[in-house]
Amino acid sequence: MAEYCTYEKYVFKKKLETLKSKIGRSTELISLYIPYDKQISDVINHLREEHERASNIESKLTSNNIQGALDSLLAKLRYLKKIPENGLVYFTGVVDTGANRTSMVNEVLIPTEHVIDYIYHCDSVFYLEPLEEMLRECSTYGLILLDLREATIGMLVGRQIEVTKHLHSTVPGKQRKGGQSAHRFEQLRRIAIHDFYKRIGYAASEAFLEVEPAELKGILIGGHSPTKEEFNEGEFLHYELQKKVLGLFDTGYTDESGFSELINAAEDTLQGIDLIKQKKDMEIFFKEIATESGKVSYGEDNVRANLEIKAVDVLLLSEDLRSERVTIKCSVCGYENKWTRKWKNNEAVPVAGNCPECGSALEVTDVIDIVGEFSELADKGNARIAFISTDFDEGSQLMIAFGGIAAILRYSTGV
Repeated sequence: MAEYCTYEKYVFKKKLETLKSKIGRSTELISLYIPYDKQISDVINHLREEHERASNIESKLTSNNIQGALDSLLAKLRYLKKIPENGLVYFTGVVDTGANRTSMVNEVLIPTEHVIDYIYHCDSVFYLEPLEEMLRECSTYGLILLDLREATIGMLVGRQIEVTKHLHSTVPGKQRKGGQSAHRFEQLRRIAIHDFYKRIGYAASEAFLEVEPAELKGILIGGHSPTKEEFNEGEFLHYELQKKVLGLFDTGYTDESGFSELINAAEDTLQGIDLIKQKKDMEIFFKEIATESGKVSYGEDNVRANLEIKAVDVLLLSEDLRSERVTIKCSVCGYENKWTRKWKNNEAVPVAGNCPECGSALEVTDVIDIVGEFSELADKGNARIAFISTDFDEGSQLMIAFGGIAAILRYSTGV
């Protein structure tokens, strides 16, 4: 996935959520994907042809709506001099807003990665799959945990750990049965160990070879010594996968619970991926809470206050945070009030009501996204912004227990 600003990623995801909620009354919502190397004149000619075809649609209303959307697109393209390097995506059409009313949607997005194919799509919903695919975390790491009793195969996909297979061994313990010579027992034991390694290698190879080679960034092997060393040196993995082994790491557990331990042990190796960075930030946050250092803040009001005095070192925002700040004012007496509400697609801001001071009608004067507001405050105070996923336990706690907003402070402020 292409590197780009995390706040921009948040805005992009929110925009897709909004577009996904739009529904047309018929197949009249147009999605247009234009790659960088597509000639604008070719696109215009194609849209003119679609405009002509739309005149033959049996429903006059649908025909008019599609032609209106195409007219809007053609008007935009006539003034377009150059397609951006990543391409352009247009969404336009008449959507149902409820209560037998409709409205026209016109959205232009510059995608985060290159648009590969030219796509013209007409449906009752916007075609978003190519853009959603761009947001998907593509980096995958193979995970192998083993000792002589068991082995667990899994994958780290983006920030999520997926368990693929769990194997039990038939390797006998070190105590031989009566009547067997020590040499014979050891021979049988080594054969069982070798067979178990082969089973692990086959299961891991089968799982990892299903991943696109470009997406499989590496393989981590964890467990007890010397088992993991023997397995790796024996090259039981497919030869293409053997080259992707990044390292061997000591872990106390070799079942599913050992995966987090393996990822933490491989921190230096994986230091570039988001999961490690996020886990480290949350680890520091909880450590400061446990030590009662006073160098943490959580909750919207407290964090905002610390941002305003530039005391925040790291601002922690949940990727699932969807809130906005509403400001209401009285134009007569100057009364002002602000409150935060959960953002929902297509939900209008409620009527402000009357001023509690003079009784005049209140006006909604501002509605801002909380993430945008806090990001701006963090930039002013030179605070680092860390967007935290809910795909791991500590990240879920940030959203559930702390409302999705917290901060690590430079010093204790008492706020």
